[in-house]
Amino acid sequence: MTAELAERVRAAVAAVTDPELRRPLGELDMVRAVDVHGSTADVAIALTIVGCPAADRIERDVRDAAASVAGVDAVDVRVGVMSPDERKALTEKLRGGRAKREMPFGPDSLTRVIAVTSGKGGVGKSTVTANLAVALATRGLRVGLVDADVHGFSIPGLLGLVDADGLPPAPTKLDDLILPPVAYGVKVISIGMFLRRPGEDAAGAVAWRGPMLHRTVQQFLTDVFFGDLDVLLLDMPPGTGDVAISVGQLLPHADVLVVTTPQAAAAEVAVRSGLVARQTGQKPIGVIENMAAMTLPDGTVLDLFGAGGGEEVARALSSEGNAVPLLASVPLSPALRTGGDDGRPVVIAQPDDPAARAIDAAAAALAVRPRGLSGKPLRLSI
Repeated sequence: MTAELAERVRAAVAAVTDPELRRPLGELDMVRAVDVHGSTADVAIALTIVGCPAADRIERDVRDAAASVAGVDAVDVRVGVMSPDERKALTEKLRGGRAKREMPFGPDSLTRVIAVTSGKGGVGKSTVTANLAVALATRGLRVGLVDADVHGFSIPGLLGLVDADGLPPAPTKLDDLILPPVAYGVKVISIGMFLRRPGEDAAGAVAWRGPMLHRTVQQFLTDVFFGDLDVLLLDMPPGTGDVAISVGQLLPHADVLVVTTPQAAAAEVAVRSGLVARQTGQKPIGVIENMAAMTLPDGTVLDLFGAGGGEEVARALSSEGNAVPLLASVPLSPALRTGGDDGRPVVIAQPDDPAARAIDAAAAALAVRPRGLSGKPLRLSI
């Protein structure tokens, strides 16, 4: 009976998910030993690194899992750390046979890559991207988000990935792999997570030119362990500069989602970002119009930025045999703005808000168009 009870405890503990790697502890070889003495379970686990930020949560989840097994009245959890050899074996397992610095989101990947672009700044592209990522995650998709707007990074704040000082958390590093923090089910990486540290007065500004920008985006795509994703979103900087060119070179197969406002001037510039993306081989798949007309409480309609810009961008980017739809027209919304300031996306905080419903509709349209297996080699082992 003691051996049977120990096996049930081991199974319960092995099923606990590592909050950073998003895989069960048993699969990660983090469960070292399970012994039962009477009704007391003695569980030994090994964390990936010293000072693991998820240590308290993992220990608590392991204790709760062991205590949930019938016949266990007390739990003793002993926490250790993996040896260098164990850590090396784990990183090799996580890579799944890929070499270091190998791009996991190449043409053969089943992850759908969507670069969210805009012609100019100030159209709410990052706010739309953050909410779109969360809306996709709530639909059960595995979502990653790269804040590729290196000079104007804002994704951590929009998703509440900041501490009391307003600083984004530093990602955990597992040898040469970077583990992205998770917010609302979305795995997130941003240059802001590497710039400002508590006690420093630096504003965290980035003054980099082409080569540094290219290297940063490349490292985000190769060194960050996102695991198996259904969708990877890239929050692109406005315009058609260095980062847009780098992403075009690194991910020529990516889809492109263009964000604009209804204003004619913004729409005209937004078209250019879609055209440049197409020149690199990327495919415009849709347009989201932000800051569209809102209906006031008295029933009047406020179209602060005019009307028709989103439809014009969609029309200009469409070609024979390749229609680019207007996926959503997101109205001006105080809730959308306050959600961004508070780090609580409106699609979660106020899902019935008109802006939230519009973004969720865009997510629904994107969620039903996954990448398929057609034309891709299957990596089979016999």
